This record gives sequence, C-alpha cells and structure tokens, in this order.
Amino acid sequence: MSTEKITAQVRTEFGKGAARRIRREDKIPAVVYGHGAEPVHLTLPGHETMMAIRHGGANALLELDVDGETRLGLVRDVQVDPIRRVIEHVDFVSVVRGEKVTVDVPVHVVGDAVRDALVVTENATVQLEAEATHIPEQIEVSVEGAEAGTQVLASDLELPKGSTLLSDADLLIVNVTQQISAEALEAELESAEADAGIERDEPEAEAAAEPAAE
Repeated sequence: MSTEKITAQVRTEFGKGAARRIRREDKIPAVVYGHGAEPVHLTLPGHETMMAIRHGGANALLELDVDGETRLGLVRDVQVDPIRRVIEHVDFVSVVRGEKVTVDVPVHVVGDAVRDALVVTENATVQLEAEATHIPEQIEVSVEGAEAGTQVLASDLELPKGSTLLSDADLLIVNVTQQISAEALEAELESAEADAGIERDEPEAEAAAEPAAE
C-alpha cells in the first residue's frame, strides 16, 4: 500500500460553528488518535484528502505533515454528507512503520462461474493483521468455471505475504449455488403461501361467448 502525503494544520477551534467554517473553506476537520497520546485535531485540504482516501480505499494510509513533523494516519472513520456526498470529518489512528494493525479488508470476486450457477458473496470483508504500510487494498477471489456446490472459505483465501487471517477459518466467503428457474421459484412461492394459509385470487373467468346470431 502506497501512502499519500497531506499537509495538515493543527486545529485550535472546536464545536459545530468552527467545523462549519472549516467546511466553507473547502477543508475537512479531522482528529488523530492512538499510541497513548492526546488526540490531535487537524484541518485537512478538502480535495486532496478526498482523492487520497478514494485512492487508498477502505484502509487508506496518509502521511500527515503537521508543522514539519510527519505522522502516519490510518483512516478509521469517514463521515460523508448524505446529500452532497462530501467528506465532513475523518478519524485517524496513529501508526508507525513496522507496526501490525488489525483491519477489515474487502473481498473482490472475479471471473464467471459455469452457466446456470449463482455466485453469492456471503461475507464481503475479512479481518486481517497486517503491517501498517502493507495493508492490502482488497483480497481477490476467482470463481472462473466454478460449479454449483463450490464454496470459498476464509482459509481458502490467498493472502499477501505478511498478512495473517484473524477471521474464523471456516467463515463462508463465496457460495456458488444452482440458479433456480422461474418455474421452480413460482412453485416454491406457491408452496410457501399455502403453508402460510394464503390463498391466491383465481384469475377472472374468460368473457362470456358472444350470443348466437338471431
């Protein structure tokens, strides 16, 4: 994982009013926790930070230049405005090079299973322990040519060197099943409705035949 450098400013004003003023200037309020130190409140450049987090993914690692001192910050929480889709606040945990951290890494399914097979992602992330500067952006799982009945467990994943699986080894990641036909689905639905005591409306009777000519 590459790190991107962001020049940050120490923030001395707090509260909703101060946060709004920061956002009006296209900047982002943030805080860095960790290593037994007091939290450090920062102001980050909006566009640069947004692009760095987007590029780094779920576990983006940023080099925060604070008054000439570089801190490594691992993104832990990003608050996004639900309407404007802009970042409103970022929480970082402070890390050091060589340190092991616990992260949830996305699973990315690639390839196509055999025809009429349905690929279901049962768990979209796995928990790993990895070195702070070598966190994988994602774990790739191939289902190319997989047949119905194929299952991929957490223990089957190919992890990058230096990463250790923390999730249960038997955690089901991908399940390949037989795709159900429309007829079979309808039959199952009718059976379930019958078990629940639900009666379907009968289709309307066909229109009466035209009266015979006199």
